[in-house]
Amino acid sequence: MERRNWKQVMMLFMLVAAVSMVAAGCGTSSNNTVSKNTGAAAGEAKANTNTPAEAVTVSLGLLPSIDAIPFIIAHEQGFDKKHNVNLDIQTFKSAKDRDVAFQAGKVDGLSADLVAISIYNEAGLDVKITSTTTGEFDLLTGNDEIQEVKDLKGKTVILSKNTSTQYTVAMMLKQAGLTEEDITVTEVPQIPTRLELLKNKKADAAVLPEPFVTMGKTSGLRVLSSTVTAGVNPFVLAFPQSAIEAKGQAIRDMYTAYDEAVEYMKSHDQSEYIDLIIKEVGYPDTLKDEIKVPEYLPAYQVDVKEVEAAFAWAREKGLLTKNISAEEVISDVQFKK
Repeated sequence: MERRNWKQVMMLFMLVAAVSMVAAGCGTSSNNTVSKNTGAAAGEAKANTNTPAEAVTVSLGLLPSIDAIPFIIAHEQGFDKKHNVNLDIQTFKSAKDRDVAFQAGKVDGLSADLVAISIYNEAGLDVKITSTTTGEFDLLTGNDEIQEVKDLKGKTVILSKNTSTQYTVAMMLKQAGLTEEDITVTEVPQIPTRLELLKNKKADAAVLPEPFVTMGKTSGLRVLSSTVTAGVNPFVLAFPQSAIEAKGQAIRDMYTAYDEAVEYMKSHDQSEYIDLIIKEVGYPDTLKDEIKVPEYLPAYQVDVKEVEAAFAWAREKGLLTKNISAEEVISDVQFKK
């Protein structure tokens, strides 16, 4: 009896073990199936994630100046496509032509300045600053009597009125203890004409951007001051709020491509891209050895105090009458305020 019971216990134990093994086998098989299915789904999701969407086009209205270079290199080197954005760069010979294209909706964003931003918003255009850009204005002279900005008292200066060039001169004069009333302004919007008039001693000083600064220096003109030495930076990139809302991610991708272009210029010899700069900015080939490309920084947002100073000047000139604060015209699409 005890022997028979022992056999029954052993048989029962073997049966339970067999069932457990089958259950374990089924469980393993089931988990593998789920794992495989989950892995396949994850792989499919990953494949879908990695599949590049169609690049969004961001059109930029730029002037042929040094602040356009990183954008141009970003496009020429394919950094824009790499980051899923297509930069459609349109260059204009004058700010007036650029503004006409902008108001006609032919460009999404544009290289501008803080005075222009005040004028746009005064006109009811909801235009926002998305970042600064690296630009430069220089104040040049060919008059040997003028060695410093303070020596401009009673002298004639060529510039374009109601623009960032006039604002820049106003800030330089202020730092030298002078006012705009201490000089005589001759308005000449055309930059090449300013250079020729200055070279021919038809004025005492003039405000010029590159490449005309380099051209002027090679002709014997001297730099009295610049936006860099004066600590003034009116140069910005701007988009209407409607474009920011419609293409926010593409604008962020554009800045990623911009920063990569900046790194490219830091890690490559200037000779590798100088021909592109000559072509797009308009330097004469004869000045290839004279060109000094700025040390560009990754994109960053404008300083609120810079905007406030420019807006205050615009109000003094009657260009801005609306109660618009600096914060209202600064976008956080890329950089938080």
